[in-house]
Amino acid sequence: MTTYILFGKMSVNAVKDISSVRTMNATTIVEKYGGQIQAIYALLGGADVLAIIDFPSMNEAMKASIELTKLLGIAFSTSPAMAIGEFDKLAEK
Repeated sequence: MTTYILFGKMSVNAVKDISSVRTMNATTIVEKYGGQIQAIYALLGGADVLAIIDFPSMNEAMKASIELTKLLGIAFSTSPAMAIGEFDKLAEK
C-alpha cells in the first residue's frame, strides 16, 4: 500500500451538499478501490479538504480520485507520499 495525499477544492454546489451521508458515500468509493482512509480534515485556505488515504496502487488512487470528484463536486489534487523515515533511508543510500 502507498499513502496518497488528496487536496480538495470545493465548488459552490459541493459546499451546499455537505453532509455526513455524503462523507459515508465517499468512504464507500475509497473502499471500492481497496483504499484505507487514515484521516480526513476540513481546511481553511487554498484547499478545503485534506485526505490521507492508503491505496494498493496509483491506478486505484486515480480511479478513486476521479470518482470522488464526480460524486462530491470537489476537485482533487492527488499526490503519493512517503514517511519521512523511509525517505531518510532512501536518501542516505
